[in-house]
Amino acid sequence: MKTRLLTSFVFLFIIIITFILKFYVSNFFFDALILLILCFASYETSKIFTKMGKFNDKIIATIFPCFAMLTLLLGISYIESIGLLFTLVIVVASIVLFFAIEFFISFFSPKTKIEIKARKMDKYITKSKYSFIKSLNTAVIFVYPTFLLLFLTLINHFEEFSSSFEILNGSTVTVSLIILMFAFLIPIFTDTFAYVTGGLIGGKKLAPKISPNKTISGAVGGLLWCVLLSVVVYFILNSIQSTSTILNDLGISLWKIIVIVGISSIVSQIGDLFESWLKRSAGVKDSGNLLPGHGGVLDRFDSYIFVAPIIFISFSILFLV
Repeated sequence: MKTRLLTSFVFLFIIIITFILKFYVSNFFFDALILLILCFASYETSKIFTKMGKFNDKIIATIFPCFAMLTLLLGISYIESIGLLFTLVIVVASIVLFFAIEFFISFFSPKTKIEIKARKMDKYITKSKYSFIKSLNTAVIFVYPTFLLLFLTLINHFEEFSSSFEILNGSTVTVSLIILMFAFLIPIFTDTFAYVTGGLIGGKKLAPKISPNKTISGAVGGLLWCVLLSVVVYFILNSIQSTSTILNDLGISLWKIIVIVGISSIVSQIGDLFESWLKRSAGVKDSGNLLPGHGGVLDRFDSYIFVAPIIFISFSILFLV
């Protein structure tokens, strides 16, 4: 427990420092943190896939986030001329490109002993078909977690997507800072109070075959407490003049926050269950051991993988429609 708490404090310290650097120096410090998370999470997902018998290219899966991040940041820098949709299309095109590269590498490179054994077990699979399946498995890692978590980068550069934010010129607080705050707090609130509520009340299991420790009471408690605490955060932000101006000028009302937080909290728990299903299918307890007491980076950020797109899309609809 002490190790887990110490890791949590170190992780929280890094997040706070990154937020400060984002606010006072540059957005790119936060992008760098996201990239680091992406590389570790992709590496761990690759290992899980391999243990599931879904062969993939661990090296390509780990370095792809660097190319995807660079592509996204270049698109963001020209966002006014090419638009957000085209920027996302470019990132998707990079997934297709790396899929083709991986197929070429897989087809012509020598196989490992494990892969040779797997191919011999299925005498009907051809070399080209095997290479295609391996490339497809690698491409899945390009999407989960890389592409989905890249939405945190889009949130980080939220102000650059619309001229409607001109009304906030001169404000001492950025819109992206507020949205990122909710994006990070929602999984923390949900996970923490689902654990506490489930431990106190107990009851029927939520998904016993996937995650035996999770209960329905915990899931409901996590959702309700997340919404309640997010409402408290909203009132705190609304009491500060600089952030209150942003909330009012952009029409971020209390009921809209409740809806967005409620949906995101549910999606956060789905993301947690999905990663638990992957680990159970692979027969492993944790995705890695980089974070003492927590497991791997993927274990810590599994909820954010699905929450990030929901938060970005929700606030985009809220602001830009």
